[in-house]
Amino acid sequence: MDNGDWGNSRLTHPVTLNVGGHLYTTSISTLQRYPDSMLGAMFRGDFPTTRDAQGNYFIDRDGTLFRYILNFLRTSELTLPVDFMEMDLLRKEADFYQIEPLIQSLSDPKPLYPLDTFEQVVELSSTRKLSKYSNPVAVIITQLTITTKVHSLLEGISNNFTKWNKHMMDTRDCQVSFTFGPCDHHQEVSLRVHLMDYITKQGFTIRNTRVHHMSERANENTVEHHWTFCRLAYKVED
Repeated sequence: MDNGDWGNSRLTHPVTLNVGGHLYTTSISTLQRYPDSMLGAMFRGDFPTTRDAQGNYFIDRDGTLFRYILNFLRTSELTLPVDFMEMDLLRKEADFYQIEPLIQSLSDPKPLYPLDTFEQVVELSSTRKLSKYSNPVAVIITQLTITTKVHSLLEGISNNFTKWNKHMMDTRDCQVSFTFGPCDHHQEVSLRVHLMDYITKQGFTIRNTRVHHMSERANENTVEHHWTFCRLAYKVED
């Protein structure tokens, strides 16, 4: 094998990287796709490298986000999930690796979602009022708010949760609230678990959760739990 063949073999030979505890296997040619980047310098020998106990190249950065860095090196295209929520962190990673085309791609003002999709939102809140002058679990109200027209979800909830004391409240601005209760603590937890399970089975994922403690009066405290669920849907003409 002449020196040229050895060099080509080295470039295509697989190497394993340990990035923040996540293992990735690729080739040196992929890592050197952009020679002026930090990875290009590292695997050209111009930058010191560190190995872990197994002999893998070690980089102390976000191992989950390195998946998108490596895919960009392989294809020169930025491909992210439609529900990707860590753009600021990915920009910091691109900045660290100094991959200029990736930095530019992340700076371009592009819509987060395809133009023919929109986001449906469901909010679930559970309020528990505690009074020292009555049963410790005096009043529990669970509200489900649909902020977009998710007719099938509303119909499913009506059909599946008829055993609960519910009634429809405000319907302005496509918002519909169901109020359940008062009921005891066991019933409230059971209802909450069933509602969350039912909503997630319709393709929604939890975006954020919130717990709020407030004192309305000296003798009564209120605890509010709140969940926001989201899913993408395709636009359909009315």
